[in-house]
Amino acid sequence: MPLLKRGPEVFPQSLFDSTAVDVPWTVAHTRSRQEKALARHLEPLGVAFYLPQYERRTRRSGRDFASFIPLFPGYVFLRCNAGARDAVFRSGLVVRLLDVRDQALLDGELRQLRSLQLAGASLAPYERLVPGDLVTIADGPFQGHRGRVVREQSGLRLIVSISMLRQSVAVEFDRSCLKRESRPTGAGEDRSAVA
Repeated sequence: MPLLKRGPEVFPQSLFDSTAVDVPWTVAHTRSRQEKALARHLEPLGVAFYLPQYERRTRRSGRDFASFIPLFPGYVFLRCNAGARDAVFRSGLVVRLLDVRDQALLDGELRQLRSLQLAGASLAPYERLVPGDLVTIADGPFQGHRGRVVREQSGLRLIVSISMLRQSVAVEFDRSCLKRESRPTGAGEDRSAVA
């Protein structure tokens, strides 16, 4: 049963037929959880966009649910002229429009991503956890417990410190069980492709 239905991902279908030189990319930074609403708003206006999504499955009360979530929460990739940029911003769904410094780099990355989607690859965001990140255990017997990432071990597992009774205990968890709550400001951010 879908909780969040799949929204339009590419408009028009010929979006990747033109080059970044012909029609440059712009990145729309949306209000919280407004990516699909923006896509639905843009389609009748004829504004070209790319909103890659992935399927997330959950199980609640013995039932399976599927949600289609934007691969890059808060962002929609656009190809539009100055007039369309104004219409996008007036939608009330966009916080700001980001100019892309390296058009060729972003164009190449988005083309690769779309090609993987069309080939049937199962995509999911990779959340990099680093020492100091506050995490919640999302699955298993320790579900709901919180801790801080202490170090990564062998690239597959993390050691997390859980505070209990004013003492810390090191426990090894599979990376897929951990959900990051916060990250120290500026840690691990790479914004070289956008201004």
